[in-house]
Amino acid sequence: MRQEISAGGVVYKLKNGKPLWLVVQHSQHKGWVFPKGLTTDHDEEPLEETALREVREEGGIKAKIVKKISSPAQYWYVWEREKIKKIVWYFLMKYLSGSERDHDLEVSDSGWFTTEEAEKKLTYPSDKKIFALVKKMIENERLS
Repeated sequence: MRQEISAGGVVYKLKNGKPLWLVVQHSQHKGWVFPKGLTTDHDEEPLEETALREVREEGGIKAKIVKKISSPAQYWYVWEREKIKKIVWYFLMKYLSGSERDHDLEVSDSGWFTTEEAEKKLTYPSDKKIFALVKKMIENERLS
């Protein structure tokens, strides 16, 4: 059994005072997810740098970190007959610049969605759980 550490972003931008959320469709498994990816340099890259890099690569945008999400997403998957435990640390991020259409080849589609649309769009339970944590985090805060 192997373990992988990844980081990513739950990115928002405001439109008419309401948040829109960046969700991307993975090219291989076709699931709708938040942008994320493996840390590099044998886990020497700080999680924050990984998250910002992956949002830039998979999401096509530049963002800034607002806050680390308190607990990671965790799940198992099998790759070439090896069982892998995946731990993903996410950060709440605010959009700064760029276009979601400027993503890399790992992503086949992307878009900005209202909270309700994003909840429906997300494919996997781990992403839905992270989004529920984010919604709870911002419940009593005003996003700017």
